[in-house]
Amino acid sequence: MQKFVVRGGTCLRGEVRVSGAKNAALPIMASCLLSSGQCVVKDIPNLSDISVMLEVLNLLGANVTVFGTRVEVDARSLNSVDVPRRLTERMRASNLVMGPLLGRFGQVRISAPGGCAIGDRPMDLHEKGFKALGAKVLTEKGITAAEALHLTGAEIHLDSPSVGATENIMMAATLARGTTIIRNAAKEPEIVDLQNFLNGMGARVRGAGTDTIRVDGVARLGSVEHSIIPDRVECGTHMVAAAITGGDVFIRNVIPEHLEALTAKLCQAGAEIKRYNDGLAVRMVGPPRPVEIVTLPYPGFPTDMQPQVMALMCLARGSSRITETIFSKRYQHVDELVRMGAWIRVDNRTALIEGVPRLSGATVQATDLRAGACLLLAGFAAEGVTTVEQVEHLDRGYEHLEQKYNCLGANIERANDGNSGS
Repeated sequence: MQKFVVRGGTCLRGEVRVSGAKNAALPIMASCLLSSGQCVVKDIPNLSDISVMLEVLNLLGANVTVFGTRVEVDARSLNSVDVPRRLTERMRASNLVMGPLLGRFGQVRISAPGGCAIGDRPMDLHEKGFKALGAKVLTEKGITAAEALHLTGAEIHLDSPSVGATENIMMAATLARGTTIIRNAAKEPEIVDLQNFLNGMGARVRGAGTDTIRVDGVARLGSVEHSIIPDRVECGTHMVAAAITGGDVFIRNVIPEHLEALTAKLCQAGAEIKRYNDGLAVRMVGPPRPVEIVTLPYPGFPTDMQPQVMALMCLARGSSRITETIFSKRYQHVDELVRMGAWIRVDNRTALIEGVPRLSGATVQATDLRAGACLLLAGFAAEGVTTVEQVEHLDRGYEHLEQKYNCLGANIERANDGNSGS
């Protein structure tokens, strides 16, 4: 087990580059299983979740080669459709291989996926989509098996705009007979990136980024070369890091349109944000102003940025309100912020935050990926030393985190438990 030791009180200044988007890379890597050729994916971040997906592809029999941020996948000679628990329990996105395996081979067996414990994330919408396409789906003793002689296009209405279900159904439908229409589809930029990758292989998908996606099935998919979009959540985290430290940071490799909801709230909080051709400049002078936030599916305010912005609001002059509508257990960072001197009261899904003059360093635990980011940012702004334990959660979603922030002037060190980091 490792931890971050953070000595706070430094304004972050300088330039940082955003890595490729984890939440785009994972479904795209899974969709390589659909191809009868070779897939080349560039700007893949070096993350523990990515390593798990690489293990999954290797286990299934794909030939995978990694050259830095470039990954080559040749899935022409797969020899398995079974994904064991030892891999699925380490990452929820392991379930994204279901659609590709079912679409190409007509069968898949997978143990229940793991991931961050931030609330219920059932597989029912995935299974509903597979059944609509003609598959038989059975879950027994923690293992879900799906099979079909062939998949047939269908009209599928999702009860909620699930990102994973939208992606899984899209991938399965690419090789189905006929046309599939997905209504109430998720609209995230990562789904648009997946559509572009699939179409590069020869699929016929359109509508990603809207609530209706149409997939016209094709007989086979071939080779493709593709670059992953920038990680909007990493970029957002850097933006809040600049704001919470009263810093001035230029962020490169950004698609500003993916960050409009967050940008609007940070500007309300007092940040100065300027767009340039090659990035975003974020500058903060003085304490933040309080804001009200409700998390919503894209293009609304992202749930993955709620914890980080809560850390910022802990130092605002006045009262802020945050309502979390996506995940029922996404306030696990609250007790840790209170340990650092924050004033927060949670009533059901709404958190009331009364700003305090300062936060104080403490030993806190990263209970999940974005909670860990929240506590790290709080540590940057706090007086004294903050120790963030269980940083393996952060390693799932942020590449070279300590190196990037130390280059901006932070004082952060990775240490093993039992080592003070001094």
